[in-house]
Amino acid sequence: MAVLGWTSGPSPAEQPNPLTKVPGDPLLDDLFPHVEHGIRWGLERMEAFLRDTGDPHLPIPCVHVGGTNGKGSVASTVASVLNHAGHRVGLYTSPHLCAFRERFQIAGDLVEDDELRELAQELDPEIRRHSLTFFEATTGLAFHLFQRRGVEVSVIEVGLGGRLDATNVVAPFLTAITNVDLDHCDYLGSTLNEIALEKAGIIKKGVPLLTAERDARIRSVLSTTCDSLEAPFIHVASDPGLMSVDVGEDHTAFDVSTMAWGRLRLRTPLPGDHQAVNGALAVALLDRMPPHFRPERTALVEGVSRVNWPGRVQVEHLEGRTWVFDIAHNTAGAAALASVLGRLELPRPLVILTAVLGDKDWREMLPPLFAKADHAVLTQAPSAPLERRWDPHAAIAETGSGMAEIWTDFDEALDRARELAGSGTIVVTGSAHTVGDAMRGLGLESV
Repeated sequence: MAVLGWTSGPSPAEQPNPLTKVPGDPLLDDLFPHVEHGIRWGLERMEAFLRDTGDPHLPIPCVHVGGTNGKGSVASTVASVLNHAGHRVGLYTSPHLCAFRERFQIAGDLVEDDELRELAQELDPEIRRHSLTFFEATTGLAFHLFQRRGVEVSVIEVGLGGRLDATNVVAPFLTAITNVDLDHCDYLGSTLNEIALEKAGIIKKGVPLLTAERDARIRSVLSTTCDSLEAPFIHVASDPGLMSVDVGEDHTAFDVSTMAWGRLRLRTPLPGDHQAVNGALAVALLDRMPPHFRPERTALVEGVSRVNWPGRVQVEHLEGRTWVFDIAHNTAGAAALASVLGRLELPRPLVILTAVLGDKDWREMLPPLFAKADHAVLTQAPSAPLERRWDPHAAIAETGSGMAEIWTDFDEALDRARELAGSGTIVVTGSAHTVGDAMRGLGLESV
């Protein structure tokens, strides 16, 4: 169904959406079929489960990375460098794009589905006994997997918030909070101060905290928490205007000053000024590693240049047109994407293809993206949970965009975006579900 502009008919958010043409990951049908997929705050279940299964996470040195945006980019960059330095690294991230196993990497490789199935089946009785949620069970699976596969050091990305997140059972030797912005307000608080306090919950006694947060008020919240826990507070100055940032569709080059390696010119394959900031924070973490883990200069440069983190301003050329995939799922992420689109010389016309989750602030997200586009196609991501789907009719009505269309069938939305773009550019964004579904539909699975 196509709708031009606003319509008074029943919106897709009011009824189940029968989209099944883009398949999800069949592994998800096999793992933890009995667990809840919602959020239940508290670490008690997680701590009890780990204690009763041998505390597999505690012997492995760990870097814990939180923040509103960029934490996955920072975590994957740190892991890439440590892997290139010869260490056996376990990387745990969330959510995934196309396949569940993307969440687990060991020595730079994804874990096979069968190994995850077998381990999940083995742990299933304890997962049931402790009534773990899906994310808790997934996190527990990662800890056991890393222990059994002889991981030397782990890099763990926070799932949601920090203080009560299931990952906050680790005992890290370094902690990072990338930044703090408004997101998940239903869970974390309605003000930046409240959200900062939740994210500051990952700070541990005596463990250095590094942050690239540029707002002095938020830094004050973080530093006050550090003071109370006798944890060193390290602000990584990372103003892109002072880093000689160069952005292309396949890279970002930037300057950074370090203690161990002096002044460096680095190149990451992740495009955008914000990726220079993320890269600087990752390098600062590596700069402060214990001597055993601190990489040599060549490993640092190579690891940064080879980081693989799909769906972050990922530019592909296929079907005679340019595609840009970015999971921007909140206001800050949309602003960062809009900034990159302004930096790149992309073929016109430029079409935004988007589906945003209903609990996100699409009223703030969409205008900066629409301002960069010639057309917009609003749809529903097939893999998005029914209860979290948005109402694109309301989005058109409230943003007042006359160049946006609604195509509720995802495959038809892809076709319409192709038609509108011609030999130009299609930007797929709004959530990890949207990007992952599009990449699967186009045969661009990230695994």
